[in-house]
Amino acid sequence: MQLTPRNQAMTRLNPITTPRHKLRAAKAARNKEAALNTFLGKKTEIDEMLGRLQALSEDHFNSHPDEINWGDVGTLDHYASLLKRITDSAFGEGEHAE
Repeated sequence: MQLTPRNQAMTRLNPITTPRHKLRAAKAARNKEAALNTFLGKKTEIDEMLGRLQALSEDHFNSHPDEINWGDVGTLDHYASLLKRITDSAFGEGEHAE
């Protein structure tokens, strides 16, 4: 208890049990759940893209060995550079290394 200037007793509210705290806690829980659902959705998108890339790679990027030219090499080099940016970021390598 705390005394006011007139020496009257004043009861302090427990901030953990106030309705406002409960509303904030509920909002935080909803926000956390929304973040998790969005994260899992993005992970699914990435898994699908990786699966498609793996299948394309297994099919030699739709190229026949007798028809490969420098344009195909340039396209593959471009894909590799984009993937390297992603893996460097994900694994803290390259320009993302500490």
